[in-house]
Amino acid sequence: MSYQQLDNRAVELYKNEGFFLPVDVLSHEEAASYRAKLEFFESKTNQAIQGSHRSNSHLLFTWIDELIRNPIILDCVEALIGTNILCWNTLWWIKEPQSDSFVSWHQDIRYWGLDTDDLVNVWLALSPATIDSGCMSVLPGSHKGEILPHTDKYDGNNLLTRGQEIDMPIDDRLTVPMELEPGQISLHNVRIAHGSGTNKTTDRRIGLSIQYIPPSTKQLAVEWDSATLCRGVDNFGHFELAPQPKVDFDQSAQNFHKRAATATRDILFKGAKKIRPLI
Repeated sequence: MSYQQLDNRAVELYKNEGFFLPVDVLSHEEAASYRAKLEFFESKTNQAIQGSHRSNSHLLFTWIDELIRNPIILDCVEALIGTNILCWNTLWWIKEPQSDSFVSWHQDIRYWGLDTDDLVNVWLALSPATIDSGCMSVLPGSHKGEILPHTDKYDGNNLLTRGQEIDMPIDDRLTVPMELEPGQISLHNVRIAHGSGTNKTTDRRIGLSIQYIPPSTKQLAVEWDSATLCRGVDNFGHFELAPQPKVDFDQSAQNFHKRAATATRDILFKGAKKIRPLI
């Protein structure tokens, strides 16, 4: 069974388990059209989207800005955190066919510098996210406990910035795979433990994660951070509100994205022994 909005039962499941899926947002045809836009950009650069373009992409691409404002997505987020909604970041999660890329078990709250437990991470599938393609799995209820210890391992195949990994075994029997069809989303809490395996299929596994926060949130890791107002009002001013790109890669958008990308890198690598260059 899939949904197009979160009813009271869905909201309770999210609060108790730390996640919910699936929600239908795009038709298969619409998902394919957004995938085509991504892959058209990749064809022009002769490589998969990477580096600073992989993060905060909504600041550069009008069609990703359009996705973060999708009314079905915002209705789901509003049911969880209220009417005033900021998008803090977007991030592409792409695993090439038959690749060794994976995401180790981790908790986002450990590295993002935000003082809220109400961040909702929306994961939008633009290709099939299955167990075989390396879909995300979660540990239900782990959002309610303490933040677990992590170790930075810097594995080259790990899609996480510093290869951060929960420093204790995860019982696979207790985890839940978040399988999605193209155009569907899952939602999970910033505190929940999650990870994903390798892509064993012949197709790319393409997902876009979108992080939404209430405007009351503060950034504790750096002096300056930005966010995009997607719905309602921001009565707090803790983040500089990002401009909407008028066209893809307009100059003012590029300038703002460069500043935001630097802040994101400083947040994610704060206290790290190794820091990847900003490219």
